[in-house]
Order: sequence, then C-alpha cells, then structure tokens
Amino acid sequence: MTFSEILDRVGSMGRFQFLHVAILGLPILNMANHNLLQIFTAATPVHHCRPPPNASAGPWVIPMGPNGKPERCLRFVHPSNASLPNDTQRFMEPCLDGWVYNSTKDSIVTEWNLVCNSNKLKEMAQSIFMAGILIGGLVLGDLSDRFGRRPILTCSYLLLAASGSGAAFSPTFPVYVVFRFLCGCGISGITLSTVILNVEWVPTRMRAIMSTALGYCYTVGQFILPGLAYAIPQWRWLQLTVSIPFFIFFLSSWWTPESIRWLVLTGKSSKALKILRRVAAFNGKKEEGERLSLEELKLNLQKEISLAKAKYTAADLFRIPMLRRMTFCLSLAWFATGFAYYSLAMGVEEFGVNLYILQIIFGGVDIPAKFITILSLSYLGRHTTQAAALLLAGGAILALTFVPLDLQTVRTVLAVFGKGCLSSSFSCLFLYTSELYPTVIRQTGMGVSNLWTRVGSMLSPLVKITGEVQPFIPNIIYGITALLGGSAALFLPETLNQPLPETIEDLENWSLRAKEPKQEPEVEKASQRIPLQPYGPDLGSS
Repeated sequence: MTFSEILDRVGSMGRFQFLHVAILGLPILNMANHNLLQIFTAATPVHHCRPPPNASAGPWVIPMGPNGKPERCLRFVHPSNASLPNDTQRFMEPCLDGWVYNSTKDSIVTEWNLVCNSNKLKEMAQSIFMAGILIGGLVLGDLSDRFGRRPILTCSYLLLAASGSGAAFSPTFPVYVVFRFLCGCGISGITLSTVILNVEWVPTRMRAIMSTALGYCYTVGQFILPGLAYAIPQWRWLQLTVSIPFFIFFLSSWWTPESIRWLVLTGKSSKALKILRRVAAFNGKKEEGERLSLEELKLNLQKEISLAKAKYTAADLFRIPMLRRMTFCLSLAWFATGFAYYSLAMGVEEFGVNLYILQIIFGGVDIPAKFITILSLSYLGRHTTQAAALLLAGGAILALTFVPLDLQTVRTVLAVFGKGCLSSSFSCLFLYTSELYPTVIRQTGMGVSNLWTRVGSMLSPLVKITGEVQPFIPNIIYGITALLGGSAALFLPETLNQPLPETIEDLENWSLRAKEPKQEPEVEKASQRIPLQPYGPDLGSS
C-alpha cells in the first residue's frame, strides 16, 4: 500500500480536500498583488522642473524637448531671458526646486522624487524585493525541512502581513526598501509550503486539476490588482490594502495540517496518524481512520524513508556528467524565463496604453496560455513545448526593438504574446524539471532551478537602466537571453510517457535506453506521475 492508497482510505477527495485547497488558494489570489504591486505604487507620471520661487511657470522657464514636450530634468538658468535657445545645455540647470507631477495619484516616485538622476532607485527597489524572494527561498527552504511545512507557512503569512503593512508606513525610501525585501522573503516561504501541502493531500488523479486551480488563483489575482489600484489612488493605502488580508490568512493557517511525509520522515509517526484520523473523521470515514495503525503507516512509507536517507547535495548535480548537462540546460532555461518574464510584466507603463486596461490584458493572457500549455505538454511533449515557448518569447521581445514607439498597438500585441509564452514556459518548467531529476535529488534540483529564476527576476529591473544609453539595449538583452534559454532546452531529453527516475542509476539506465532503437513507449501508471503545476512565476517548488 502506498501513501495514495492510505489517502483513499481516509477520503482522498472529501470535504477536507476542498476546504484545504480553498484555504491555500485564497492567499495565492492575493499574492499576485504583491509581486506586481510596483507597477502602480511606483508609476512615474509626466513631470517637469518646478520653477524657482521668484518665477511663474511658462515656456521661458521650462525648456521644450525635441519631441515638443517639456524637458523633464532641466530648466533654464535665467528664466527672464526668453531668447535663449532651447537646445543650449550651458544655459540650463537641473531641477533644483523639485518637480511638478501631472497626476492626481501619488506613488513612491512622486513622494521621494525617484526621477531623473534618482530614477535608478525605482528599479533597485524591485530588484531588492526579488532578492528577498531569493534569500527567503534559501533560508526558509532549509527551515521548512527542519521545523515542518506548516510552521513556515504560518510564519510567512505573518511576515508578509507585518512587512507589507510596515512598507505602507515607511517614512523614508531606505525603510520602504527593507520592508519590501522582507515581503519577498515572506512570499518565498508561502510558495514553498503551499506547493508541498497542496500536492500531498489530494489523490494523484486530481493533482493536475487542483494544481491548475491554484495556478489560476494567481492569474485571477492579476485581475484584482488593477481594480484595487484604480479605486485606491494613494500608494500607502494600496500597499496596506493588499497586506492586511495576510493577517487573516495567518489565523486560518492554524487549521492547515502538517505534511504527513515530513512527520513520518522526522520520526513523528504518532502525530501523523492522529492527523490522518482527524481527516478521516472530517470526511465521514471515522471507522476507516480508526483501523489505521502506526506500524502500517511506517511500513507503507518505508520506501520514501529509505530514499530520504540517501544523502545527495547540490555538488552532485555538477559532479555526475548527465546531471551536470541537465542542470546547466535547466538553469539557463529557468534564468531566461524569470529574466524575460519580469521585463514585460513590470514594464507595463512603457507601452503608452492605459495602465489598468493593459494589466488586465497581461493577466488575461495567462488563461489561454496555460490551457494551450497543458495540451501541448500532453501531445507534443515537454521538450518541444519548453523550447518553443522560450524561442517564441525571445523572438517577440526582439521584434519590439524594430517597432516604432508610435505603433503602440503592435508593440502591445507583441508584449502580450511574449508574456503569454513566458507564462507557458514557467508552467512547463515546473513539470519538466520534476520529471528529469531522480527522486533522491529532486528537491535539490528544483531548489537550484528556482534559485536561477530568482536571480533572473532580480537582475531584470536593473537591465532597464541600460536604456539610458540606447533605448533598444534592454530588449536586445532580454530577447537574446530568452533565445539562449530556448536553445538550451533543445538539449534536454523528452519525458513524456517515461517512468519517473527514483535513483541516479535509474536516470543512467533511462539515458542508455534512449540511445537504443526507438520502441513503443511504456505507458506508466497514473500514480507514478508528477502532475503539471501551472502556477505563476512565483509559485514553484523548492
């Protein structure tokens, strides 16, 4: 008997499972708000220099740029002399008295003047937030293995609620950045525990559906954010609004049960048995739960216990030749996906279209993208789907370089298409990576892979700064990186209809069989598969 069969005995799809997934899904609904929050809280409105105190605003104070619009970062030194030429830099000076913003909505940009020479700080704030997700994944992943999934989930909810609320009351920009870093750490902890607890408590045949449901919670969250931002024009109130619900999630998480596998592997089998009996009673199968014994539970999870005792580290990913090649290709694909995804997701205001409508479109494209990905993975395979998603995304981003800025509709279509392809890439990578790595080193492999996508998402905002040298440079970098990631995916083996490797030896045998003359693939049992987890970019495994 396997754990899945034990789960069937206590009720694999009863009231407990639906309530469990709902409790895990509601925070994911709100997590997209934090990931993409700076699209609205750091929006940069049209601005120009504030006139000197002894002058009234007018064309003799504010020089006009080549595009016929007021210069954003310079003003005339002598406003009384209207005959000075506009293009003469020696008669101009920086905005010594601040800026005037043509907007009724405030943001961190308008409050702390993150424009002109300080505009890099806006991108730095987003990079530090992503660094929080990276560091949180490393630290909280290890703590999760030591203290359990549920305690880390509960503490992460509280951390995100407290740090998000703290960011809303930040008196200075450095304090705001520190709180945003802590928000990133909290998001990482929520992601790690949610994925594990969601997959464990539903039967194998329903994992893909339930995982898809959680993935769509993130997608729906992208629709909620523009509505909130439109209704709440003050950035502090918006920051507080998306943070307060996590105090409620903190309280509701006490109902969430601990991972049974983790309890058994850490020698807490009696507590695991008590939880299984509680679940059985909740699902109306109290008698079945009472029949379970401690010895039976340990015996049925004996294989997982023995596999857990096999000690492998990240160094083994690079020591063994086949794992080294896989890790290199997967790392490049993960890095490229995170790097290019956030170049589009966080660059909504660059396309000159209504910010709120475009964000809804950007969120909406994930729905058909994930559906098409599921079909492609099932019929074309993982190898083809992954390579195509990144190659198409890279092509779309590079095409933006050659489309004039005044063709806003064409640029928007390319950006939406590219974002949809990158969402597909994320969905495929979660499944593909899980199937490629053997069980004994799967968690380590997933952790290293997620590390690279966090590095990519952290560096992505900083690359935008190169646009000050030449506007086309960022898209060239993003596009080429996506193409390299797609090319690397071409060197990965196909896993469609292949049994999951349990050990390193299984992987090597699989490689040898792949080199033999092609035969009819063996169709594996459903219980052996890891389901598709089409989450958003910040809902991966650790």
